[in-house]
Amino acid sequence: MQEDGSAPLPALTRAEAEVVDLYLEVADLLGRVNPARGRHTYGSLRAAQTLVVKAAELRDALAQMHERGEHELHAATLERALRVLDGARRTGRVGLPPAAGG
Repeated sequence: MQEDGSAPLPALTRAEAEVVDLYLEVADLLGRVNPARGRHTYGSLRAAQTLVVKAAELRDALAQMHERGEHELHAATLERALRVLDGARRTGRVGLPPAAGG
């Protein structure tokens, strides 16, 4: 599957779409907080403040799914959605950058 967003987004329930969107927002914020990639404390601080809010929204979305009887995540479908939405690049910023010089 292509990871450039040209593949169609798989059919998701509203709840699944919300979880995927919030997960990627949290990943983006973690990437901005990552001390190995950051440059300014103010931007990292703002990202960390927003991260708290978005993580709580993600928790609430998952709790709501569970309360409605949605007890399983359809990992293959959600993985396809994450790939279409550039999840590999967006989550990649959470980790360490490649070592300098090699």
